[in-house]
Amino acid sequence: MSHEPMRANARILIVEDEESLVTLLRYNLEKAGYRVESVERGDEAELRIAEEPPDLLLLDWMVPGVSGVELCRRLRAREETARLPILMLTARGEEADRVRGLATGADDYVVKPFSLPELLARIAALLRRSDPTRTAAVLSAGDLELDREACRVRRGGVPVRLGPTEYRLLEFLMLRPSRVFSREQLLDRVWGRDVYIDERTVDVHIGRLRKALSRPGQPDPIRTVRGVGYGLDETFGIMGGGHEAQKG
Repeated sequence: MSHEPMRANARILIVEDEESLVTLLRYNLEKAGYRVESVERGDEAELRIAEEPPDLLLLDWMVPGVSGVELCRRLRAREETARLPILMLTARGEEADRVRGLATGADDYVVKPFSLPELLARIAALLRRSDPTRTAAVLSAGDLELDREACRVRRGGVPVRLGPTEYRLLEFLMLRPSRVFSREQLLDRVWGRDVYIDERTVDVHIGRLRKALSRPGQPDPIRTVRGVGYGLDETFGIMGGGHEAQKG
């Protein structure tokens, strides 16, 4: 059975203070196609999540600072992280401890030592449940259609030719039509954290994407918020229309 994640690579935050385990998890998760970050302390994780919530949290039960159980409780109490998928890792195998972890708000629970294929399967299942659009074969927004299996894009039924980077950029934005992302966030999520290129590169590819999607008399689906970044125009994505975005 394949556990390969969606093309729009999900970002996983690991909260674990055992360095060897973090190395093992990072290697296998990145090999599976996920983007991975890690912190050693619960309080560090809380700050990082407040800055930018991940797509899934892989949380050890006992970490320094704020414990995994307490962090889980705090995240569930906040509206912006109430539905964040949380999978707890722990050496505790007693049923009472498992019940406590789930009662605190964890979505799933894996006891160390665990099977990596099982862990990947549980992660994939949590991501599917949390956001079914991630696994959709075809994404739609207004008159835009992106076929993720064929890697083809159409606007108003007319094929649109995109380069690989513009395709990934459009796919990422179509998955999150109501959000505006900074250049740094787009570099991280579309190009990857290990790629060191100038943030203005994002402007160049946004310009190419706009040009490729441009049709006479049709609204610009790419929204620019000066001083902030770019997104898919929310009105365009939801209503199928939209206003002319501010060019930048």
